[in-house]
Amino acid sequence: MTSRISPLAQVDPQAQLGSDVEIGPFCVVGPDVVLGAGCVLHSNVVIVGNTTVGERNRFFPGAVIGGEPQDFCYQGGPTRVEIGDDNLFREGVTVNRGADKEDGVTRIGNRNFLMANSHVAHNCHVFNNTILTNGVLLGGHVHVHDHAIVSGNSAVHHFTTLGTGSFVGGMCRVVQDVPPYMLSASADNPEVVTINVVGMRRRGISETAIACVRRAFKLMYREHKRLSEIREILIAETEGVLPIELMTLLNFVEWSAKGKNGRGREAFRNQPAAAEVERRAA
Repeated sequence: MTSRISPLAQVDPQAQLGSDVEIGPFCVVGPDVVLGAGCVLHSNVVIVGNTTVGERNRFFPGAVIGGEPQDFCYQGGPTRVEIGDDNLFREGVTVNRGADKEDGVTRIGNRNFLMANSHVAHNCHVFNNTILTNGVLLGGHVHVHDHAIVSGNSAVHHFTTLGTGSFVGGMCRVVQDVPPYMLSASADNPEVVTINVVGMRRRGISETAIACVRRAFKLMYREHKRLSEIREILIAETEGVLPIELMTLLNFVEWSAKGKNGRGREAFRNQPAAAEVERRAA
């Protein structure tokens, strides 16, 4: 199907549009933008810079994608934004392109839901199936792993990582990594309070794996045992058969401890290989 572009929209002739793209009134699409098939820009949407958007993404009024990074160090380099498929960007969402650090890219994966007025800063990586609720602010270089949820008006410090299946409560100040499957709900100080059992069950994770993660939580956050000791205890209790969810948690905690100030990625500032190192730990 052919694209449908409002006569009131401003689309640069050099922009690359896939089939069945819909662009509503008062939208602006820059010359270096690529929009995949089935994308919808409802109205008053701005997509600029070196921005590549996959298929079937929807952008609601006031969204600004690909704007310059809010970083004094940025000198106009050819940094970019890469967005996957089937994402939803609600009203007022802003996604800045990368600064001239790491690999210069801000990434949004697939099937993410960015609610109204949420902000993704330069060099962030939002993986897949995440939810950023209204007013969530991600500082630069933040990574949000698969199935993580960040509740309304929470602010995430730059270089922080939110692990797979983690949950951050509303109006939280997140200055340290949140491990996989953990729930952080402290507004004043970073604190893991329990496991995200609801999220794990919604994803179909077995009760056996949930019990193992709960046991690891108690050993870490209630008994404050060393990670090496925790591994030995859990290996003994599971007869050496560790669920993948438990391995993900332990590997993440080990990786995070190698950073600074409770943030694993602080150890990789300005290193292009940082993203790959973290992906192996995820």
